[in-house]
Parts: sequence; structure tokens; C-alpha cells
Amino acid sequence: MPIEELLREQAPQVLSALVRRYGDFDACEDAVQEALLAASLQWPGDGVPDNPRSWLITVASRRRIEVLRSEAARQRREETVAMETPPDPDPAPSVDDSLTLLMLCCHPALTPQSQIALTLRAVGGLSTGEIARAFLVPEATIGQRISRAKAKLQGARFALPPTAEQPERLAAVLQVLYLIFNEGYTASSGSSLHRVELSTEAIRLTRQLREQLPDEGEVAGLLALMLLTDARRPARTTGDGALVPLPEQDRSVWDAGAIAEGTELIASTLRSAPVGPYQLQAAIAAVHDEAKRAEDTDWREILMLFELLETMAPGPMITLNRIVAVAMVHGPAAGLALLDDADPALRDHHRLAAVRAHLLELSGDRAAAREAYQEAARLTQSDPEQLYLQGRADAL
Repeated sequence: MPIEELLREQAPQVLSALVRRYGDFDACEDAVQEALLAASLQWPGDGVPDNPRSWLITVASRRRIEVLRSEAARQRREETVAMETPPDPDPAPSVDDSLTLLMLCCHPALTPQSQIALTLRAVGGLSTGEIARAFLVPEATIGQRISRAKAKLQGARFALPPTAEQPERLAAVLQVLYLIFNEGYTASSGSSLHRVELSTEAIRLTRQLREQLPDEGEVAGLLALMLLTDARRPARTTGDGALVPLPEQDRSVWDAGAIAEGTELIASTLRSAPVGPYQLQAAIAAVHDEAKRAEDTDWREILMLFELLETMAPGPMITLNRIVAVAMVHGPAAGLALLDDADPALRDHHRLAAVRAHLLELSGDRAAAREAYQEAARLTQSDPEQLYLQGRADAL
């Protein structure tokens, strides 16, 4: 395993061990970053230690102790702190606290933006610069989000939430991971359709979560959804980065391995666990991926799944996708009739205009479709989507 990948994998476990032992999330995170830096400099020449996690915990703990002693000296409390300062760290604990750390990063006191940034930094091991580049915001902005998040968590107990609160906290964790994946799969702005580092990281973290919670059906459902969706990424753009819509994609370049893994995962999960929204979305993705050609897609099954999903987890985008399925089963006129009553929250969203344009085009109203495509192009902040939508308008 490459050293960079190994460090990224070990980072949350090392941070968990330090926070559990010393408290003070902010200071422990700084100590872990210094240990990771030391490893990245030393290991390529000296070789990777037999127990990388123990090595990192030892180095990070010593750095944390050095800071404690330095602070004590400045505060003229050497004797008191010397008695309280912990000794050199014990061997690395066998328990893996990654789930506890992930739930701490998704604490309800934090905003969704702060939860995402802190999760990517503390659990994902991404640098502040990497996170900033992925979301196309200044590095200082991400740094401030992370600093504010850590300040809010000051004094928070490093432990799994009480049993009664765990389902709600797990739901927040899954939502954060899904948001990270979605931003990586279809960037909300910028010149690139994908932020591969984000979608890859979301899949990696969700795999880890599944290892710790193998009986949670929604964790498995989210992982299957990510795999089945990300499998299409190789066909979503042309060589120059232009968007290719799902019906026009070359399905022979889809990732067959990811499709097989995701399909098996969702099939087994639906048989063994209570059905949830992520599982239903994964089942919809599986129907799309199993069709050899776009015209082979079982839209009736997709419509049935969306109707169930809308009942279980209603939302504007779910409704919009159900309307698309209605149009594919019952004709574009049926879909257009439903768009008139779409959620007002979608009124200024480019996807509503894009769906309307597509259905108008299918119905033969080229002039109205062209106008709707132009409106959708104006509303999106994604360069590839804008170019695609404007191209559709120009073609009409």
C-alpha cells in the first residue's frame, strides 16, 4: 500500500486514540498532523514500521505532551502540571474508535458545511488545501470552518452517543458521506464535472463504516448506491470533459466490477434488513446499471421504487425524479402536467428547467424546449452542465 494511502487510512484511528486519552480535539488534531508529516518524511527512507499505528500514536502523543509541558511552563504551573502530565503513551489500543470520531465530526451542534469539512480533515485525512480545492473555496475559508467546528466541540465527550441518540447521529453521518460523494460525482460549480478525490474518499469512508456496522442496512444501501453510481463515471464525459447524459453513455466502459459488487450488496441487504431510503435509491441505480441499452431500462420498476421512496423520504429532488419516471412510462405530457405542481423550492433550480426542456423536446415542442434549455443553462454554476444545456438549446 502506498505510504500516502496508509497514512490516510491510519489518521482517524490515531486521532481517536489521542482524543480518548488526552481530550482537546483541536490540540490532538494538530499533534496527529505533525506525526503524519514526520512519517511522510521518514518512512520513505527508513521503511514503514511493523506497527504503523503504534508509531504514529507514539509520535503524536509525545508531541501533545511537549505542548502540555510548554503551556505549563508559560503559566508557571510546572510542578502541578508535571504531576498531571501523562507519561509516554501506552502501546496502541486495539479498539478502533473511527466510528466514534465520525459521529463526533457530525455532531448536531455543527453546520452541515462544518461537518463535511471536519469529516474530510479528521476522518478522511485530507489537508485543508485539498478540501478547499475540491469545493473551490479559499483555503482560509475551509480553515475557519474547521477551526470553528473544533472550537464548538471543545469539551464534548469522546464517546458514542447514548443508544437513544445513535440512530439520529448515524443518519447525520450517512447524509454527510452522501453529500461528499455527490459533490465529487457532480460538482455544483466549476470547470470540471467530477471531483474524483471526494467521491473516492466518500466510498472509502463508507466502506470503513460498513465494516464497523455490518448489520446496518442503510450503511450497506449507501455504499451500494455509491458504487452503482460511480461505476458510470468513465462514460459521463468526453475526452475534453463535456457531459454525456445517461441515455447516450457508452455502457461498455462502465465499471463492471463496481456494478457487480453494488448489485450483490443491495440484493443481499434488501433480503436481510429493514428497507430504507438509501437502499431504495441503490435499487433504482441497479435497475439503470443492469440495462444493456438505455431503451432496455425497466422504467415501470423505477417508477414503483420512486413512488415508495417518495412515501418513505419525501423531498423535492425525489419528486422531480419520480416525475421523470412517470414521463418515461406514461409519456412526456403526463410528466409535464406534474411539473406545474412541483415543489416551489425547485423554482430556481436548473434541474427543474432541464427536466422541463427534456420533456418538451420529447413532446415535439422544440421552441419551448429551446427556451427551457437556455433557462437551465443560465441557472447552473457547473461549466460542463452549462455547455451541455446550451448545446441542446442550440441544436433546437
